[in-house]
Amino acid sequence: MQMIRPERFRLWKKTGRGNNRGTLLPFELVKYFAFTSLLLILIASFLLAWMISVNAKTVLLQRSEAYSRLFADNLNRQVFLQFVLPTVVRYGRIALSEQAQFERLDQIVRNITRGMRIDSVTIFDSRQNMIAYSTNVELMGKPDMGGLEYQKALKGESNSVLITGGSLFSLLPGTDAVYGTLKTYVPFRQENRFGEHTGEIMGVIEVVQDLSEDLSAIIRLQARVIVLSLTIMAILFTILSLIVVRANRIMAQRAEERLRLEEQLNEAQRLASLGKMVAAVSHEIKNPLGIVRSTAEILGNRISKVAPGNEHLAGIIVEETARLDRIVREFLDFARPRESRRVLSSLNELVDRVLRFMEPELKQKAVQVHAVLDPDLAEIPMDSEQIYQVVFNIVFNAIQAMPDGGEMRLRTGPGREPLTVFLEISDTGIGIAPEKIEQIFSPFYTDKNRGTGLGLAIARNIVEKHRGTIEVSSRLGEGSTFTLTLPVRDDGPLF
Repeated sequence: MQMIRPERFRLWKKTGRGNNRGTLLPFELVKYFAFTSLLLILIASFLLAWMISVNAKTVLLQRSEAYSRLFADNLNRQVFLQFVLPTVVRYGRIALSEQAQFERLDQIVRNITRGMRIDSVTIFDSRQNMIAYSTNVELMGKPDMGGLEYQKALKGESNSVLITGGSLFSLLPGTDAVYGTLKTYVPFRQENRFGEHTGEIMGVIEVVQDLSEDLSAIIRLQARVIVLSLTIMAILFTILSLIVVRANRIMAQRAEERLRLEEQLNEAQRLASLGKMVAAVSHEIKNPLGIVRSTAEILGNRISKVAPGNEHLAGIIVEETARLDRIVREFLDFARPRESRRVLSSLNELVDRVLRFMEPELKQKAVQVHAVLDPDLAEIPMDSEQIYQVVFNIVFNAIQAMPDGGEMRLRTGPGREPLTVFLEISDTGIGIAPEKIEQIFSPFYTDKNRGTGLGLAIARNIVEKHRGTIEVSSRLGEGSTFTLTLPVRDDGPLF
């Protein structure tokens, strides 16, 4: 079943998305600006994460290097006082190849490193590039293990080197883990009894720290910053998208409303011009038609006396002039509609009046009428003659839609909207094609051989003046249903 309100026919045909492009352009620009802003936020987030990572690594390196140097100074003092001096006094020389001296030095170093964040300690000989002592026993005695950092430390310059590996992708399963090793090289000097360095370098101390866990924490922080930024960006993107979609919808509705108002204005202007022309032409035709009809009636009386049997010729003239007179009246009603004089009246009584008047026609066309009128239907303010014309036109059209007879149903009752009543007129006629149903309320549209196409247009104008609506639904071969809805009060709802 196809239900269409006539005031939206032309709006549906002419309102399209393409008409809204110019209106929606500002919000399209807002969308582009929003996407650009989100992209900038994403880039800024990556830069922020990178800066945080670099700064954290710098701070970690500085603190770890300071820690290593402090530890190396303490190790230098303890080894010199507890191992070098006693060993020289007792043995006359230092020879770590001897088991007793090695164990003594190893015990001192391990006591110092116990509980400290130190991975390994190595002491290089100053006379040759060889490892004299290391907590990693397998490195003992290996030559040429010191590099550029060893050479700098021999010259009295403490220095460090950071060896790292891994990135953000290391957080993914199946990738290489993050690792970091800080090697600090400090000169091993002689000290006097006051704990002051004398300046003579006896070797180089290498302190190794494992910073893998700290670097992993920095990378995890970097990942959290990026994930948080992406989350915020997604939330902002969703909010902006909703705002743009909502704004577009509002603008589309306003564009439709604007097109509808423009269409109504154009239609009003066109009908006003047409009405003026129709009124002028109808007025000029009406008087000659009256003269022709009166003359035909007089000729009919004379022909019956002069040429009996030819009276029907005058009757044809009278009948056709009467039909032309009705057409002229329809033109005038459309061009210059009468002002409505509303009084409280019963819609049921008006329906009964139409059915009584149309009873001969209904019998002649073999149309059975089923009227279901609500006995408690409220009276409404209306111009009975104008609403009578509306109901008459709909009933007359229904009869014409059933040339071989059929059924007509009329039903009244409270409307769907508060404080309204409705009249529904249904027939079992030929129905209306979907492409035609959009035009039946247009002035001068008709698919009949003898008709002006103004009946339903006038009916719609009358109903709208009564602050009501008229709707139609139809199926080809099954019939049509017209629904007339009118307010119970003059200040009732507008449709």
